[in-house]
Amino acid sequence: MKFKQNHRLLFLDPLVDGEIESKKSKVDIILSPSLYWVKKIKLPLSSVREAKKLLPSIFEESLPQGNYSYSAYKVEDGFMAFAYEDKKILNLLASRDIPISMVTSIRFAQSEFDRVEMPIKINEEEILYPKNGVVVLTPLSWVEHYTPLDITHLQLSKHTITLQQFGHIVDNRSLYKIGFVGLFFIMILAVELFITSQKTVKILDAKDEIFSKYHLPSTMMQNHSTQKKYNTIYKRQTKLREYISYFLALRLQKSQKIKLVEYKENSLRVTIENVLKGKERAILSQLDAKKLNYKTSFKNGTMRVEVGV
Repeated sequence: MKFKQNHRLLFLDPLVDGEIESKKSKVDIILSPSLYWVKKIKLPLSSVREAKKLLPSIFEESLPQGNYSYSAYKVEDGFMAFAYEDKKILNLLASRDIPISMVTSIRFAQSEFDRVEMPIKINEEEILYPKNGVVVLTPLSWVEHYTPLDITHLQLSKHTITLQQFGHIVDNRSLYKIGFVGLFFIMILAVELFITSQKTVKILDAKDEIFSKYHLPSTMMQNHSTQKKYNTIYKRQTKLREYISYFLALRLQKSQKIKLVEYKENSLRVTIENVLKGKERAILSQLDAKKLNYKTSFKNGTMRVEVGV
């Protein structure tokens, strides 16, 4: 999308300073993932409107206490669903001295960076990083290579949201008109609610069927606990394989060789033979380059290296 020259583009993040240079300058906002919650979901529904009705229950177990608005748009294999606090975003705009009247559009980082090469550094602590099709924030210390945030040539998507502002003044006549129209729509929505409730029952039945088929615990809390347990195991095993690969790739002298590799008590222990005292620096410098936190010991030309996993 192309914008007039007096429109400015701003990435809004609590840890990134930014404000429009002039109160007469229109601004298009991209929200940092720190300002919303996002899930990639699959639903047996065809329209975004129907999907939005289910979002409060879908996010129910994930959100802390607060007043949330919800949004969604379709992707190839489902929906991208969002929950956000209007007040939190409005307060941050006010703290940056950005009048809401000057904001022409608001978008999520998910829709604007999902086609951009990442990771991208957005502040001194965090980066944007893709995970299973979702743009998330991760610590900057987790990666070695990244690109700085540059939105000057970003091609914006059509997926926008409108923040809800309260405190509007409405006269009594307008209230009566709104009430009459509201009753009419309540009747329509009641029918849609009935249809949606039937679809919700089908979704919950499908969920129970999956739990039964794969012998999963009956509650989401138990499943989350199991998932957390196996995520921890997976991360530890991944790190162990990574560390082993470092040692197997060491450039050793012809007389030197790895005699033993063992994993014990959350530590990887590697024994290297024929390492003369004073010649170990060539090996340790390779481990230092990988930023490993290790311990070493020497005995009779044998070097032992221990790395916590």
